[in-house]
Amino acid sequence: MRLALISDIHSNLEALEAVLADLDAQKADKIVCLGDVVGYGSDPIACLEIVERTCDIKLMGNHEFGVLGLLSMDTLNQYARHSMDWTKKQLTDREISIVSEYDLEARCEDACLVHASPYEPDKWHYILSEHEAQAGFEKAEQKLTFFGHTHLPMIFSQSTDGNIRCKAGHSFDPDEESRYLVNVGSVGQPRDNDPRACYVIYDSSEAAVTYHRVTYDLKAAQTKMTLAELPTMLIERLSVGR
Repeated sequence: MRLALISDIHSNLEALEAVLADLDAQKADKIVCLGDVVGYGSDPIACLEIVERTCDIKLMGNHEFGVLGLLSMDTLNQYARHSMDWTKKQLTDREISIVSEYDLEARCEDACLVHASPYEPDKWHYILSEHEAQAGFEKAEQKLTFFGHTHLPMIFSQSTDGNIRCKAGHSFDPDEESRYLVNVGSVGQPRDNDPRACYVIYDSSEAAVTYHRVTYDLKAAQTKMTLAELPTMLIERLSVGR
């Protein structure tokens, strides 16, 4: 099975549409959204509707928790709070109902799927170091775990002796003796100094993980964010991917 994994769309319609167009050529059997469809960008409703229509598995991110009123605003920086307040005002009961049906975690093929971490998935832990990955490996039951949340494509591997290594996201064939935590990067707001949208294809039959980068109409996305009077920092960061 060819499984497409997308995450952290963040209301960036142009990036989402470009990724889905690219996916047409990849012939994925299923599309999984690992959460944070909303937040930051100017098209939360359109993105929610597209994800609802096209994705086979839909997971809850911390921004979905936020629009449902389940996340303390104290956990967000000033820019995220501004965009969260704006997003809440756009959504109707229909969109809230859609979001409330998202799962916190899921399984597909031989992989664990989660937004932030397999360890306490509703606490939105960040996995950015080998030390933070340790808790994830202790909880994960599958050989492969796919996640998002940090917007950074990263691969953590744990060998049979328990040693954990961290590498930047790159296409690879998983080693039979190792376990992996694979961050699929961000569709709508990359932060690895590459502004192109990022997603992953996992081919379970070939045991292959492939990263894909896709250009999109960044200026159009920024123009709409400006018209919505969203924070300048959120608009400018799209150009530099950080």
